[in-house]
Amino acid sequence: MKSDSNIWASLPVPTLIIGPDDTIMDINSAAEGFLNVSARSVQGVPVWDQIAVNDPLETAFERARETGTPLFVNDVDVGSGERAPMQSDLQVAPLAGNKGHMILMISPRELAGRMTQNHSVKSAARSAIGMAEMLAHEIKNPLAGITGAAQLLSMNLGAEDLELTDLIVEESRRIVKLLGQVEQFGNLSSPGFQPVNIHDVLDRARRSALLGFGAHMKIIEDYDPSLPMAWGDPDQLLQVVLNLIRNASEATGGKPGTIRLHSYFEHSFRLRRSDGSGQSLPLQIEIIDDGPGLPDAIKGDVFEPFVSGRENGTGLGLALVSKIISDHGGWISVTSVPGRTVFRISLARAPHDAVQQPRKEE
Repeated sequence: MKSDSNIWASLPVPTLIIGPDDTIMDINSAAEGFLNVSARSVQGVPVWDQIAVNDPLETAFERARETGTPLFVNDVDVGSGERAPMQSDLQVAPLAGNKGHMILMISPRELAGRMTQNHSVKSAARSAIGMAEMLAHEIKNPLAGITGAAQLLSMNLGAEDLELTDLIVEESRRIVKLLGQVEQFGNLSSPGFQPVNIHDVLDRARRSALLGFGAHMKIIEDYDPSLPMAWGDPDQLLQVVLNLIRNASEATGGKPGTIRLHSYFEHSFRLRRSDGSGQSLPLQIEIIDDGPGLPDAIKGDVFEPFVSGRENGTGLGLALVSKIISDHGGWISVTSVPGRTVFRISLARAPHDAVQQPRKEE
């Protein structure tokens, strides 16, 4: 069956028409973007094979059909295939004039919540890093003196005492390195916006990783070749991707693993801001690994500064990633279970008038 085309095209949220046998009869353009599929490809597909919901809805769905009453389900995670789930509200109602047919509307809520989280992460980062920056120079100076004194002492010590001075030097250098990362975080300049080919950024990061920290990993490219230019700072976005690939590589503890770099376009993806305004963020990047996953204790705080799941980790890598994406006006999220961790980045596309034109021949 086909819906009235004007009304169907105007619906702003992902909407599906479900037949009496729970197969998909039709989906609107917003649903195509949300599910990352075409309407034709899912016609006749069982709806619960296409949509993954973290609540058993089949019984309630059938009851709504039998009684002819609407069904409202709030705050459930809705995903599709390999797509990361999004917290959403669901509305289900019988389709008037079509016995047994149901209409299912999906209203993503995660964006607004994520915007609040991004704001709190940024505020927390500024507070923590600001305090650390004030101490960094004062700490660095005595550390340099301690390191130099330990090195001088080591010149006249035996083998057993050398272990102690070596430990002093090693730990002092580790603290200096941490302070350098703190200063880098605080001194990060605003993005120099320009049109960016995301696939060039991903490829640079992939090649760099395979030559160094990710040499033990298999990195797969899974790109949408039609992806338009993003609007951002290419060097800062490269830093983001490198940090995420590094995290995925280190999570295996040196064992071989697989990282997939996935890009796609989702035209219906919008970020709702606290002032009621919205921004389209259709360019999606996913860094997917098959490692052990994030520890449960830090899953909700991985973008906070000084939170780390690794021994001797500084906890600044993901905080820096979050800060850069926030400065780009973008959105970042993570879903993680053992064997599958997905960091998803959403960015704005470059304005049409900013996309570089081909250079004229001189």
